[in-house]
Amino acid sequence: MIDIHCHILPGLDDGAKNVDESIQMANAAVSQGIDTIIATPHHLNGKYDNYKIEIVEAVQQFNDILTKSDIPLTILPGQETRINGEMIADLDNGHLLPLNEASGYLFVELPSNNVPRYTKQLLFDLQVNGIKPVIVHPERNTEIIENPDLLYELVRDGALTQVTAASVAGKFGKKIKKFSLQLVESNLTHFIASDAHNVTTRGFAMNDAYQVLESEFGSSLVDWYMDNALCVVNDQLVAGQLPERIKKRKFLGLF
Repeated sequence: MIDIHCHILPGLDDGAKNVDESIQMANAAVSQGIDTIIATPHHLNGKYDNYKIEIVEAVQQFNDILTKSDIPLTILPGQETRINGEMIADLDNGHLLPLNEASGYLFVELPSNNVPRYTKQLLFDLQVNGIKPVIVHPERNTEIIENPDLLYELVRDGALTQVTAASVAGKFGKKIKKFSLQLVESNLTHFIASDAHNVTTRGFAMNDAYQVLESEFGSSLVDWYMDNALCVVNDQLVAGQLPERIKKRKFLGLF
């Protein structure tokens, strides 16, 4: 199993605080059947700045530790960048880091409570420049929850999205779980990933999420999500179904 979103690198952000915690997370990941993780430290979110060169170096160092510790897990470089108007320039100057460095898939994190007005244009500009933008955890964005058509329009125009495993598993509450499943049902998300920060309050929950998805939608959808994660690692295109608007009557059921 591949996890494309994780804060496992030690001491870089609000994930693992040190090597010991990183190793704990690595062992927890392996116990879930995860053999590959894309490490995605926060970048430009107002608290943490983690540039490409620093992340690549940290990944190499942690892979060496995993090898010496005989933990069967491979870490690949990535980055979770808060949306901003300089993303194209930062890609050109080597500051931004697509998932697995060369894949062309780039995480874009929205603020938790709104969708900036320039989002649609920026995501379009990224695609024009050969980048495949992936909006992370849209199911936890207040404005998208209130108006899911915003996300529909972004996905319709070519953006991809990644929902957090813990959201699907209900660990952020029933409303977030229900909305996450509506995103899945409406073909508005393309990846399930852990966004794990530790082994206690923000763990992996990948198996829990896939069990929920298999129960609700069948095993073929689980296979599709797993295949999509592999596509990211191998820089292959993800082929999704046409997105649909979330029906208003279903959405009101959230509340």
